[in-house]
Amino acid sequence: MSLRPGTPRLLRQMNDRAALELLVAHGPLTRGELGELTGLSRVTSGQLLARLEERGLVTMAGERPGGRGPNAALYAVDPTSAYVAALEVVPDSVTALVADITGTVVAEVTVDPSEAADPVGIVRNAVLRACATASVDMARLRSFVIGTRGVVDPATGDVRYSFDLPAWHVGVLAGLRAELGGSVVIENDVNLVALAEQAYGVAKGVDDFVILWTGVGQGLGVMLGGRLHRGISGGAGELGWLPVPGEPLPADVTDPQSGSFQRLVGNTALAEIAAGHGLAAAPVTDLVRTAVATGNSGFLEDLARRLAVGVAAVAVVLDPGLVVLSGDIGRAGGWELARRVEEAVARICPSRPKVAVTQVEGDPILRGALVAALDQAREQVFSSTV
Repeated sequence: MSLRPGTPRLLRQMNDRAALELLVAHGPLTRGELGELTGLSRVTSGQLLARLEERGLVTMAGERPGGRGPNAALYAVDPTSAYVAALEVVPDSVTALVADITGTVVAEVTVDPSEAADPVGIVRNAVLRACATASVDMARLRSFVIGTRGVVDPATGDVRYSFDLPAWHVGVLAGLRAELGGSVVIENDVNLVALAEQAYGVAKGVDDFVILWTGVGQGLGVMLGGRLHRGISGGAGELGWLPVPGEPLPADVTDPQSGSFQRLVGNTALAEIAAGHGLAAAPVTDLVRTAVATGNSGFLEDLARRLAVGVAAVAVVLDPGLVVLSGDIGRAGGWELARRVEEAVARICPSRPKVAVTQVEGDPILRGALVAALDQAREQVFSSTV
């Protein structure tokens, strides 16, 4: 029988969900504190906590000393009530972490993808090892989110294509779900970086922003109205293909290095301009760090002008207000590069977005995968309490 708005069952479910989200956000709370935050009476808060404790979702977490009366019991979400898995897949490694429902990481392992012949076997091995490390039965995992460099079809969830991971193709998602369960999700890596930036970084609380990922490849994560914008085919953000005046158009769209913007800011181009500014040959990330450390303003200005072409193209179409530099080049350039990019964009673009540097610590792809996995698991667990 379908629920009608305002029924006691639905109201209890809504109150339970709100209480669990508050316990995750604030940590252990007393019955009175939870009542103040939810607007519920102490009696109703007590009934709610008893119900959630009986279902194994909430547990006693100590006491808070009171005044003249007895200490007040503290309640927290039971971290063992559910677990999630987040993975990052790149050509030379697969990293899997397992976290409890509160977001605490209990295990992280990295495996060699050559240990299995297919993507399903690779992922399964990584998850099994992470679960074994954490002493968590794989059956207790409520969601799996996998970050890859591929273009993911929003309609089907399948990888449409991936230049770096040719074995990841249509059909892999079905195999993963058959092996691990229906909660497996594959997501583009830069989209996951955008989720991490919104949750933990400089874009926290910002509904409209873009992530400019610069490194071996160029990518864009687009957040509009607080939601990821993937495009009809999942191809939104493939910035390396942006046509650029003065750069040849690609003759072969199967070659990701032939995109015009990729030619402008890719490793080959940056190595050439670095040499022109007197920087010794080195990996491009090291070149950028050296330029920042030594104050090589000529190289940094050239790099900023090139990046500004992509930022301006995005700004005149989306007007995001905030552009976050991420990826190897963005991190290496830091705020010195961000300032120069912002100034360069203002010279060629009628709008002037703020340009900032990512503030996400650790691996942003894994952290974004964890954000997505926790959202999915909490939607399942926190919405089925009645």
